[in-house]
Amino acid sequence: MENFNEYHLDPKQFPFLNSFQDNWQAIRDEFTRFNKDASDEELKFTYDVLGPKSKTIKTKGNSKYSAFGILFQGIFIDKYIQFHQIQYPDYNSQEASEKALALREKYFPNLANIIEKVNFSNDDIIRNVYFGTFHPGLDIKLHVNYNPHMNRGYLGLIVPEGDVAMKICHEQLYWYEGKVMVLDHSYPHCPHNYTNYDRTVLVIDFFKPEQSREEAMRFEKELVTQRMQDNPYSLGVFGKSDKAKEEDFIKYGLAHQLEWDKAL
Repeated sequence: MENFNEYHLDPKQFPFLNSFQDNWQAIRDEFTRFNKDASDEELKFTYDVLGPKSKTIKTKGNSKYSAFGILFQGIFIDKYIQFHQIQYPDYNSQEASEKALALREKYFPNLANIIEKVNFSNDDIIRNVYFGTFHPGLDIKLHVNYNPHMNRGYLGLIVPEGDVAMKICHEQLYWYEGKVMVLDHSYPHCPHNYTNYDRTVLVIDFFKPEQSREEAMRFEKELVTQRMQDNPYSLGVFGKSDKAKEEDFIKYGLAHQLEWDKAL
């Protein structure tokens, strides 16, 4: 029986997540089909443009994390790019938005439909939805995600056997295919993948239901505005406040990570 606490939350508290969990195989199939069938140009565009980029979170070595998504701050990625008028080295915002829409409709119609249904029935509770892949050997430095208005759900899609886990505070937690794990990411955490295979989950950020929706929306707007000014390629997901305090490294026996300084 799992033990839950203030940072590892029982998914049963959030029944709207069942729509994702019940369809996890269809979601995984869309992800694997995309990686199998997409052209080199589509793959490059997706990982360059549709993935949130962090300037703050660091890793130990050269192993990488890759991500891309279709929803950010409650807005589908194509509309999000236009709303914020994000300019890319190879695309203006209109071109990027059109390409993003075409990719979303071509490869991820099922996931988009699930998001729309959940948000329609739950007052736009879902804020970010993206695929996150830990490549073999990844070891991410202790950090926080300063989103006190949200929780983060992880739906396991491709989870190899072995030591691929999330350290959060004094615990080590594991992902499982077809199951949702829910964490409060404002607590210090550092995931790793010490296997020889990729691990992929669907990240689902959602408003904390117990908080005032009006206050959460106002806080999100202020937070995202600042993040987009600092780094428009963060897509509002990451920011300068993601660093853990030095005393947290010592508290959780991770002082050796303080020197890690490779970009994520």
